[in-house]
Amino acid sequence: MKVFGITGWSGSGKTTLMRALIPNLTARGLRVSTIKHAHHRFDVDKPGKDSYEHRAAGATEVMIGSANRWALMHELRDEAEPRLEDLIARMTPVDLLLVEGFKTEAHTKMEVYRAEIGKPMLWQDDPNVVAVASDAPVPGLTLPRLDLSDIQSIGDFIVVQTALARAS
Repeated sequence: MKVFGITGWSGSGKTTLMRALIPNLTARGLRVSTIKHAHHRFDVDKPGKDSYEHRAAGATEVMIGSANRWALMHELRDEAEPRLEDLIARMTPVDLLLVEGFKTEAHTKMEVYRAEIGKPMLWQDDPNVVAVASDAPVPGLTLPRLDLSDIQSIGDFIVVQTALARAS
């Protein structure tokens, strides 16, 4: 399974890019899954639902299934936050796994950059960043820069990058 990341600071447009990339890549016949990192507490369940109550009662894992989908919720309790590689190992293999966030993990990734965010660029300190997607020119950039609004070119770049990884 090929893994490619979309990284950048909060507010840079990572999720917007992911939402545009997924249909672009699936239209090419690729099976695509995603993993997103959250820096905040989140819950995919709602108080009052049976599955929520199971977790609240102390269950480590709760699976809920229907005719449309299934979901597995795992409570970490006193465990450390899992590393990206541990989460990837739990995913069903697909053609391409897009990873949103996980700035410090060592996987091939594209940085989404907007100068108005006011944060430093990541590519200078991360050898795993292979390109920058931006809405404006980036002075001093020594990596390929892709126009953030050109989803076709960004999709092409990812396909080439993951195909090159397959050949090495």
